Amino acid sequence: MKKPALNVANKPRPAANVRRIRPTARPPVESILSRFNPADRTLLMSLLGAPAECVYNPIFRRSTWPGSDEDLPAFLTRPVPLVAEEADDPDYVAPTEVLTARAERTLFLRFNYCRYRVMRMLHAHRGRRLTLGATRDLLHWARLADRLRGDIVRANTSLVLAMARRSRNSSTEISELVCEGNLALLRCVDKFDVSRGFKFSTYACRAILASFSRAAAKSTRYRVQFPTPYDPALERSDYLDVKRERIEHECIDELKRILFENTADLSPVEQRVLSARFALGQSEEDAGRSGARRRTLDQVGVSLGVSKERVRQIQNQAMLKLRAELERRLLAAS
Repeated sequence: MKKPALNVANKPRPAANVRRIRPTARPPVESILSRFNPADRTLLMSLLGAPAECVYNPIFRRSTWPGSDEDLPAFLTRPVPLVAEEADDPDYVAPTEVLTARAERTLFLRFNYCRYRVMRMLHAHRGRRLTLGATRDLLHWARLADRLRGDIVRANTSLVLAMARRSRNSSTEISELVCEGNLALLRCVDKFDVSRGFKFSTYACRAILASFSRAAAKSTRYRVQFPTPYDPALERSDYLDVKRERIEHECIDELKRILFENTADLSPVEQRVLSARFALGQSEEDAGRSGARRRTLDQVGVSLGVSKERVRQIQNQAMLKLRAELERRLLAAS
């Protein structure tokens, strides 16, 4: 029986210019690695442990920028000005403003050229340890790529916010939409091919809208499974125990206040019995450190010179007075 043919036309295909390698280069020896600070070592290990990719452009192999005599690496790695007034490069505006088509093209070329140099460095040292010079160059190009990625993202964050505000999905919070849209924006920056002639916003809008749909679907599933509002206090397994303990402490404090003020009209004997039986005259630290400080009926009877049964009767009578006083205070408070 013949197997059905796969519908290749419907399968997602990666962009033709996206190049990707899995690094096999090894870290430098410990004597070289110790020369770098912890942040550089963390960045180096992430570069060696994750696949590296870039959107390749044929001009990366040229020595000069097309249409000028300027050196290509120098042009593509020129620092990007963050303030428009300080910009000496006519191809750029401040990243917080809307980029022109020319500025956007140059910014993406710089970004992908830095990633291309990272890939070249990793490919050149496949299966071998990195040298000191190679490690410095690798970190240099990786830091430049991260900085340029941040400039691109900052220049397009207003796109995510504008689309989130215009979204008609009332079931999802706008903060959640912005979060999902920013993640989609980061993925689009790494995959966008500027050589196709489209604006980045045209490419990113569809991905951002798709992320909004996923966020709405996830929110709907959550409301079906958990129809009540989320309460972080209920996530604690000891919530009831903590609440019960707090109520007990409040009752003990109230009883101490009643005994001290004697608003329940207790006799001196009743006060002595309650204080000895429940350690109400001690501090919480002393009472909690040893249970023996709470005297038994026999011990209280010996100190008062009466029987155990008589102590129980005095205790019950005093408790009735305290309960009546507590109920009176509760009614007055309500």
